[in-house]
Amino acid sequence: MNRCRLVTGGGWLVRQLCTAPEKASEVKQSGNKLRLYRKLSSVDARGETVSQTLNQYIMDGKAVKKYELGGCIKELRKYKKFQHALEIMEWMEMRKINFSFVDHAVHLDLISKTKGVVAAENYFNNLPSEAKNKLTYGALLNCYSKEAMEDKALAIFEKMNELNYVSTLAFNNLMSLYMRLGQPENVHRLVCEMKQRNVPLDSFTYHVWMNSYASLNDIAGAERVYEEMKKEDGQKISWTTYSNLAAIYVKAEQFQKAESALKMLEKKVKPRQREAYHFLLSLYGKTGSLSELYRIWNSLKSVNPVTNMSYLIMFQALSRLKDIEGLTECYKEWKSSCTTYDIKLANTVVDAYLSQDMLEEAKLVLEDATRRGKGYIWKIHEMLMLFFLKHRKLDEALSHLGAIASGAKDYGWCPSSEVLNAFLKYYEDEKDVDGVQELQKILKAYNFNPSLLEE
Repeated sequence: MNRCRLVTGGGWLVRQLCTAPEKASEVKQSGNKLRLYRKLSSVDARGETVSQTLNQYIMDGKAVKKYELGGCIKELRKYKKFQHALEIMEWMEMRKINFSFVDHAVHLDLISKTKGVVAAENYFNNLPSEAKNKLTYGALLNCYSKEAMEDKALAIFEKMNELNYVSTLAFNNLMSLYMRLGQPENVHRLVCEMKQRNVPLDSFTYHVWMNSYASLNDIAGAERVYEEMKKEDGQKISWTTYSNLAAIYVKAEQFQKAESALKMLEKKVKPRQREAYHFLLSLYGKTGSLSELYRIWNSLKSVNPVTNMSYLIMFQALSRLKDIEGLTECYKEWKSSCTTYDIKLANTVVDAYLSQDMLEEAKLVLEDATRRGKGYIWKIHEMLMLFFLKHRKLDEALSHLGAIASGAKDYGWCPSSEVLNAFLKYYEDEKDVDGVQELQKILKAYNFNPSLLEE
């Protein structure tokens, strides 16, 4: 691996960045990476930038190695903190830390996600010729596929074909493209081409192929793909295969088959695979089986620490099944034990309460969220506005508009089109022309553009 260089800061900084005791233990290395990741993942909360954090980390006498930065980038991408991951790569680039071909591909992907496809194209075009390889071509194809840019995706696929860069991943990208474009019939054609060219089918290929048949309402076709997958290479079948199959059955309202697939999924799950439990919770919630939902929830809690995401998925499932009593108990459990307050969970509970006309309970959640969620409670106020307008209580709706609008500048809130349209519908139904003018005045008073009502 190439050693990295630091542009400024003197020899001591270079040594701190690029070297570490050769015999350092794996435990110490892992601890360093975790410590660095925690700092980088919380820069917003501290009001710092990624570059400030990394520079200070070094000035504090701590070494930063390239593989540690790579691990941080991987984790940040996992949690969709793409801007922070990009800033790490930009920091590395500024300090002339040599990029591998994989690094270039990751960098291109992050640029696409944060700055757009044009910026990603410019990055690719400015790469040295040796870096324009299978990985970076594939990253650009992935960008085009995700943005449903069919012509550009096909053009670069053909270029990759000429350069003998076409792989399973490239075909998978085209399949995903056609699914996004609503052309699932093209997936089977691509699978046939893969077989003719002896390009191996991986798990993702089979899953998209199943979904393409499901999109055509051909459940039997999806089942044939699953049977072929078992026959060709049963080792490719994992819990994600059964999750995919169960989701197909749920959408087709074949709930008995869905539950059979979920039982198979459970046999594949390892105790620490929290994500698999999340899929089980969500899918059991959609099958309508409350007893199975609770069984999985208790199983998850027995083998894994439950996270905010775990509670969110459970809340959503309980809400779908209209188990408001169970949702209330689960909400109390979360509220008493959470270390990080996530407003999305409160939003889910309020939405469930209001769907059952449980206004007082929703207000209690709002009170708690106001204390703990700070300014990001705007979604609850919007839900209450919609609720009051639906029940013809204009004054209460305007009260919540004022409550959230007064602090809107602090957290970038602007009335959604759904809320504004609900107000306009109310005035239209009441034949209240003066009301529209009054709403315009309110918007203007809070420095919103009154023309929002005309959009």
